Amino acid sequence: MYDNYWSSAASLKLYVRRVFISDEFEDLVPRYLSFLKGLVDSDTLPLNVSREMLQAHSSLKTIKKKLVRKALDMIRKLAAAEEKAKDEEEDEGEEETEGDEAEEDVDSGKYTKFWNEFGKSIKLGIIEDSQNRQRLAKLLRVQTSQSDGELISLDTYIERMKEGQKTIYYLAGQSVEELEKSPFLEKLLDKGYEVIYFTDALDEYVMQQLTEYDDVKFSNASKENLKMSDTDEKEKKRDKALKEEFKPLTKWWKDALGGAVSSVKVSTRLTSTPCIVVTSQFGWSANMERIMASQALSDAEKQSYMKGQRTLEINPRHPVIAALKDRSEAEGDTDETKDMARLMYQTALLESGFLIDEPKDYATLVHKFLKTQMGLDPDAEVVKDDTAEEEEEDEEEEDEEEVGEELLGDEADEDDIKDEL
Repeated sequence: MYDNYWSSAASLKLYVRRVFISDEFEDLVPRYLSFLKGLVDSDTLPLNVSREMLQAHSSLKTIKKKLVRKALDMIRKLAAAEEKAKDEEEDEGEEETEGDEAEEDVDSGKYTKFWNEFGKSIKLGIIEDSQNRQRLAKLLRVQTSQSDGELISLDTYIERMKEGQKTIYYLAGQSVEELEKSPFLEKLLDKGYEVIYFTDALDEYVMQQLTEYDDVKFSNASKENLKMSDTDEKEKKRDKALKEEFKPLTKWWKDALGGAVSSVKVSTRLTSTPCIVVTSQFGWSANMERIMASQALSDAEKQSYMKGQRTLEINPRHPVIAALKDRSEAEGDTDETKDMARLMYQTALLESGFLIDEPKDYATLVHKFLKTQMGLDPDAEVVKDDTAEEEEEDEEEEDEEEVGEELLGDEADEDDIKDEL
């Protein structure tokens, strides 16, 4: 279905006063509802006009608007019936006959089945149809950090929000397993916030258009300036004191990385990870960069304008960061300390979902520190292959032997000729 998305059309037949007119009206419903099948019978359209004039008739716009509303309302009722069935199953807990249970299971699974088949159409509608964006958003189903693998609606998420929570937190990635282990969510999950997991490539495009729902804004956990509503005054004072304490390190680290990052900041979202790389609010996330880079006709030069500015966030409570702080103050100008800072930054890039621009440089740094840990000289060279030299010598000796045999053969021929004479 989605392979021919731009050329597909809904299977709708148009009738006027029960007289069949055409089944080729592509503009009756938008493209994202191309899975619809049915017929439309109108009493307002004229019969005695050409098809071209009929397509330009003002009543078609009204028909299109009503068709979209009716289709979305039909899907909404399907979703509402499933939600109601789930609530009754959880709240009532009454004994039911096997037949009733089977009937309820069928009713409660209809929208889930629809979502599995046509969920992408709803997402495409959010991207394309600005007028019905909020109606379509009600039909979205998402998996979260607290849904135990089940799909829930945004309304359900808002009902379960913590007291004082002002934003809907989400994170996009390649799989739920990857997102569950993401360092971006360490503090959020520790504080009990529910986070939406987006694993479809379309989700990134959807969230560029859907900035809020029911007057609640969305917040990408991989972007900078992440705020948590339950931060008290004591915690704010501690964070401010840590920023002042680590200000020399952040300045030194930014200088050591050159133009790789726009800034280095003390993080408020990390608990066990030493550092991560976040992007600016209005640029691409690491996941979006990966999606765009995988496009067959991608243009790296044009994409560079859309990439967000990178910010390195450090965890001031991590022992590695504390040790680097002491080392930068004692011997910040040494190449070894700067190599440590660069290695930690590139490792943070990988853990944050970015691609490393120079994999060879990263591998060289890793090998250098491995040599140090093994007690080897970091600048130790690779041992030359002696077998190659031995093979060359053997080849030279064989060539000399062949030349000698040829000379002996020539001398023997000369002696034979002399004897004959």
